[in-house]
Amino acid sequence: MAQWQTTRFLLDLQRPLIMGIVNNTPDSFSDGGKHRDLDAVRHAEKLVKEGADILDIGGESTRPGSPAVPEDEEIRRVLPIVKEAVKLGVAISVDTYKPRVMQAVLDLGADIINDVWGLRQPGAQDVVAAHPRCGVCIMHMHQTPQNMHLDHMQGDAVAQVRDFLRDASQALMARGVSRERIVWDYGIGFGKSVAQNFALLARQTELLALDFPLLAGWSRKGSLGQVSGLPVEQRMVPSVTAALLAVERGARIVRVHDVADTKAALSVWQAMHDQQRQHP
Repeated sequence: MAQWQTTRFLLDLQRPLIMGIVNNTPDSFSDGGKHRDLDAVRHAEKLVKEGADILDIGGESTRPGSPAVPEDEEIRRVLPIVKEAVKLGVAISVDTYKPRVMQAVLDLGADIINDVWGLRQPGAQDVVAAHPRCGVCIMHMHQTPQNMHLDHMQGDAVAQVRDFLRDASQALMARGVSRERIVWDYGIGFGKSVAQNFALLARQTELLALDFPLLAGWSRKGSLGQVSGLPVEQRMVPSVTAALLAVERGARIVRVHDVADTKAALSVWQAMHDQQRQHP
């Protein structure tokens, strides 16, 4: 049975889980500046009421061209929200690549480290490996947030992403981290062309062949805008569509802004899926 071991929760992946996004940043591509400090806590509470199974809290934007945030500032943005969010009864993920931030949020009881750098920063693997149970989401990113939009991957993105995620996971498991703690995110929009992003969606089964659960983070991404012609604030329908397509192709977690809409769509998918299982 598919499960994700995290600090406080053993998450059942038999049904797809919704990870709701809580950004405490002035410059995130989709909702930057909307949910600052105490507002971010209220936003977290709202997402839980709407059906989020996991909250993903971030203090640094990773939109294309965004500047890095100093460690102390990221800690100032994230820690007060994590302190409150761990009381909400759902798994708490923190979107960070900085080892000091990772350690600080784990000390507060955070359940998951969600790292866009795939634990490539010096010391990041050490923090995760030293923790007895925290979950980790390893993501693939080509280049850096500062330049990834200027230099896309070359060649077959699917094979390169698969190999990177496999190698990163093996390195972590060699440090004693159990396989049940690791989830993969193929990194939509992180240094990939529109065609490469959709190839990753179409060929998810090639990633799933290595038997790690997949998280899909399509919500409001630029590739959805490219194919739909819609600006970022109008991308709910394309985002929910992409989440459903990802789940239909085997993703177990979807990272989204629009929790209530995604939950409604997944309830329809689940009803169909339940019947399919009864009458294969």
